[in-house]
Amino acid sequence: MKVLLVDDELDFRETLAKRLMRRGIEAATAPGAVEALAWMKQNPGLDAVVLDVKMPGMDGIEALKHVAASHPGVAVLMLSGHAHVETAMKGLELGAFDYLMKPVDIEELVFKLQDACEHKALKGKPGS
Repeated sequence: MKVLLVDDELDFRETLAKRLMRRGIEAATAPGAVEALAWMKQNPGLDAVVLDVKMPGMDGIEALKHVAASHPGVAVLMLSGHAHVETAMKGLELGAFDYLMKPVDIEELVFKLQDACEHKALKGKPGS
């Protein structure tokens, strides 16, 4: 599984990437939405994006719109340290697979990533 972690908090992003890699998940990182979208153009074959909601510049909801339009086969998990039901609902309406709160439990994140990738794979099969 190939995952892109998008978060403006360097320590959080790097720590999460290391923890995912220890579990056999290939994890790349980006400090913001603009960088993430550029990285995605250069690196096809991505399975999922873990996208922080609140970032400087382009926020996670705006980035989600771009990912959904340009990379429809990529599952998106929204991540936030701020509990806003409206934002979570908006993300889900725009195609996010799920919405998780920081600090995120690594096992829960791995489970959600696996679930999202399986869901995308099933959705892409003929007759689904």
